[in-house]
Amino acid sequence: MSTGTADTRTTGAQAGAGAPAYAQRPGAGPGGRTAGVFWRYWTASTVSRIGDQVNAVALPLVAVVTLHASALDVGLITGAGYAAWLLIGLPAGVLVQRLPLRGTQVAMDLIRGAAVASVPTAAALGTLGLPHLVAVALVVGLASVVFDVGISTVLPSIVAKEELTARNSLLSGSSAATELAGPSLGGALVQLVGGATAILLDAVSYLVSAALLFSVRPAGAPATARPAGAGMRAQIREGWRYVTRHRVLRPAAAYAAAVNFVSGGLMTLTPLFLVRTLDAPAAAVGALMATGGLGSLIGAALTPRVVARIGGGRALCRAAVTAAAFPLLLPAAGAGWGTLVFAAGNAGFSAGVVVTGIVARTHRQTRTPPELLPRVAATVRFVSWGAIPVGALTAGAAASAWGPRTALLLFALSGAAGPAILLASPIRRMRELL
Repeated sequence: MSTGTADTRTTGAQAGAGAPAYAQRPGAGPGGRTAGVFWRYWTASTVSRIGDQVNAVALPLVAVVTLHASALDVGLITGAGYAAWLLIGLPAGVLVQRLPLRGTQVAMDLIRGAAVASVPTAAALGTLGLPHLVAVALVVGLASVVFDVGISTVLPSIVAKEELTARNSLLSGSSAATELAGPSLGGALVQLVGGATAILLDAVSYLVSAALLFSVRPAGAPATARPAGAGMRAQIREGWRYVTRHRVLRPAAAYAAAVNFVSGGLMTLTPLFLVRTLDAPAAAVGALMATGGLGSLIGAALTPRVVARIGGGRALCRAAVTAAAFPLLLPAAGAGWGTLVFAAGNAGFSAGVVVTGIVARTHRQTRTPPELLPRVAATVRFVSWGAIPVGALTAGAAASAWGPRTALLLFALSGAAGPAILLASPIRRMRELL
């Protein structure tokens, strides 16, 4: 399932506080050193995401099939991974600005790899339990917060401004491709070798990502510069005020929170609904979850054309309406050929969400002052991704009370809140986002 977030180049005078050191090397530019850095980051991110998608299938299936977890238990595992945004989402923007970017991201990859590798180790020793899975999800989530803020910060420093929409579309398209291949691979691996063993692929992906990032040689200066005389709280408040007072960023962040509440619920409900209601095998669960990647891939490919034709503001609003309509198909799915209804709903939802994410992320990267970008990105993700664990836990409780199908219907109906937020904001009257 897509997480639905709308979530990076500075030139000349813009390269300063908050700009990664890669942008400051002589000859940097789209065809020079920074182009190579972009492709290293792209490769590392893509490899890591393949493991993430395998893990997204394997971890809940381990809980459901091996540990016989309840709906609320699955919600706890899903929620723990994204609760990290509530815990350190705001400070992460300051940390990324203060610490060496490359070293920090390599460290986060190694932490995630070690945490994930502990699952098959515990399974082999016969000590694997629900608390262990929740702890792994939380540790991976905490490291991912810092890693993701760093990725969103570095892009504007290594990509020309006029190429940002295309590069963001490429990143989203690559993510969509991993969403398409990863769950199918994960489901097949779970069925062939078991969930705990399948999770080993995720650990390996983090090690490969760390090696790729370590091979990127930055300039001698620190990756980011700390604003003189500013403490952490003051820096956090500055980023928060910028977002909450901005006429586009504020409603866009609120929209992302609304759609991520739905996404968090779907992350919990999908394996429960497919396994316990539709009696689908693990391989089929992976394939059906992968349809979200297909929708994301289509949405990412269409975004540059749609934005060029109708403008960013209109694209954002129309894609939001699309994303809200398709989840209504999910609870109507049945067994056998009826699962195609689920596939269509999942793909349509992901396509709409990806378009809104690319448009909003590109606007934020081009309009935010470079020295504020890490904190603005962290603020937006704190608000938007912080809604995912709330949705996940709410979905687990709803499924326990009324069953997975009814819970799916309730979450599908709640998706109407997202486009309502945008249509009630100044964005509704904008052709281009200003």
